[in-house]
Amino acid sequence: MAEADWLKQHIRDLPDHPQPGVTFRDITPLLADGAAFAEAVDRLATPFRNEAIDVVVGIEARGFVFGAPVAAALGTGFVPARKPGKLPGPTRREEYALEYGTDALEVHRDALATGARVLVVDDVLATGGTAAAAARLVTGQGGVLVGLSFLIDLTFLAGRTQLQPHRVHAVLEY
Repeated sequence: MAEADWLKQHIRDLPDHPQPGVTFRDITPLLADGAAFAEAVDRLATPFRNEAIDVVVGIEARGFVFGAPVAAALGTGFVPARKPGKLPGPTRREEYALEYGTDALEVHRDALATGARVLVVDDVLATGGTAAAAARLVTGQGGVLVGLSFLIDLTFLAGRTQLQPHRVHAVLEY
């Protein structure tokens, strides 16, 4: 059995959640299985092992779950990109559009050194707005965005188009 098929067996589909017509991809069974979680982390990190990554930025909240172990696997530091008001001290903020309204991500102003080579990690790439905001946070602080790595790419939502010209890696596609 292909590794992707094996990992997909650890993701539960919840039809009509959070609303009718939507199928939610629940990653909690994957997180609960040590071998599947380790395999997912390895597959998120592997394409970037030879890229001299300085720091991994994980997007709140499930991007923390994957980003921190990816950083450890790559031997780098980890920077959380958080919702507004969650980080103490001076921050840099990037807003992004939602279906109705806006939201934002923040990182500490001193989190990324100028020229730092950065990998952004999150669990799901959907429409790309959140990931694009994270990318702008990285480049806006003078970081070099080496790529973005996701456990799942919901390809029908075309989120990759929001992230061009950056390198995008996804372990699984739906």
